[in-house]
Amino acid sequence: MMNLPKVFLAAALLTANLLMTCLNSASASDWYPLRVQVWDQPFVRESTRKEVDYIPLQKAAKKWKICVSFPHVKDSFWLAVDYGVAEESERLGIEMELFEAGGFNNLDIQIQQIRDCVANKADGVVIGAISTDGLNPLVAELKKQNIPVIDLVNGISSPDITAKSSYSHKDMGYMVGDFIARAQKAAGKSGPVNVAWLPGPKGAGWVDYSNEGFEVAVKENPDINVLTVKYGDTGKRVQRKLLKEVLAEGLALDYIAGTAVTAEVAISMLRKKKLDEKVKLVTQYVNPGVYAGIKRGKIAAAVSLSSVIQGRIAIDQIVRILEGKQYYKHVGVKLNVVHSGNLRTFDRASTLAPNGFRTVYSVN
Repeated sequence: MMNLPKVFLAAALLTANLLMTCLNSASASDWYPLRVQVWDQPFVRESTRKEVDYIPLQKAAKKWKICVSFPHVKDSFWLAVDYGVAEESERLGIEMELFEAGGFNNLDIQIQQIRDCVANKADGVVIGAISTDGLNPLVAELKKQNIPVIDLVNGISSPDITAKSSYSHKDMGYMVGDFIARAQKAAGKSGPVNVAWLPGPKGAGWVDYSNEGFEVAVKENPDINVLTVKYGDTGKRVQRKLLKEVLAEGLALDYIAGTAVTAEVAISMLRKKKLDEKVKLVTQYVNPGVYAGIKRGKIAAAVSLSSVIQGRIAIDQIVRILEGKQYYKHVGVKLNVVHSGNLRTFDRASTLAPNGFRTVYSVN
């Protein structure tokens, strides 16, 4: 009788371990099958698209070594992409090395980091590009070495990339402008709606394309009056500086639209200026601060880019390519606008890294 509690304890521990194993297994696979968009003409931005169910490989055939390069990990967007990349690398059983260049001004650093990683016998490369055109000579070099390159999220203009894991940035920018127009109409307001637009670092492909989509929405909705446009890195220091410039101009703003970091920084700045009840915030993507801001009613809306999933897809693509298996050359998640009205149905795990997640630089 004295040993009975120990038996129960052992059984309880075994049950808990089995349950945890099942939960871990479920969390590794519950992202698929997933409805995605596939470009009929890969790498052609204006191409028609079709929807398919994306199902990744179960395991890699061998322990491939993959280099992953990001512009930086200064904000939670790239942290979420890193989470997706790391989790999928772990699930498939491959090696992954992550390098980050420290900011969108550091193209030379990104190029050198990729070259150094490839020199260490990498099988393939996944690139979140700093520049649309600046990596083209490097991509051509890698093609000559028979090293596949996945263009992840940001956009590389080279025809030598092997595949692209990215949504439509034009759609992203368009959705921001379209939401502002729809929100004004829903509120029964007529006349001009004044907007400050802070899309991100000038010259980055995703910013140029997002800006293009935003401009289309503005043309379709002449009531949208863009009073100022400010470009800059997505770090908080730069965004705070840009917002100070905007607010110093004394503009009669109704909206500030831009990056997630823009909105995060703007919340406290608007409150201090007693403008938080007047100026609404809309962002091009969701991060934890934006998610919390929408929940608290401090941010009007954000475009959901499913950043975690896009990173997962890139890893699956490159393994498929290395193993000579069928793959989609251009795959993007479906975008949607998140706001207080649909926040309860928002799949947080598709877009945000778990609370407490730290950058993973290596998966072995």
